[in-house]
Amino acid sequence: MTSSTARSPRSKRIAATCAILGLATIGIAAAPQPANAWWRGGYGYGYGYGWGVGPFVPPVIVAPAPAYYPAPVYYAPPQPAWIPAHWQNGYWVPGHWA
Repeated sequence: MTSSTARSPRSKRIAATCAILGLATIGIAAAPQPANAWWRGGYGYGYGYGWGVGPFVPPVIVAPAPAYYPAPVYYAPPQPAWIPAHWQNGYWVPGHWA
């Protein structure tokens, strides 16, 4: 889809600058760091996230809360049924377990 009005060189320059700054910010945030990098500033004392003075930003929790299930209960296997003696198709069948 195209715009009906042409973009000015100034708006193109602003869009390109914003795109470059955005990619640079993502690159800095995604750079490998030590696992304890979020408290580099001293756990909220003095410096925030490690990029100068700012608010304290704790780590983001991405796992669900733990679920607590009751202890397993003994489950007795079902008992076989006793079939009493009977006639079946002209034959005598003695009692037996099913």
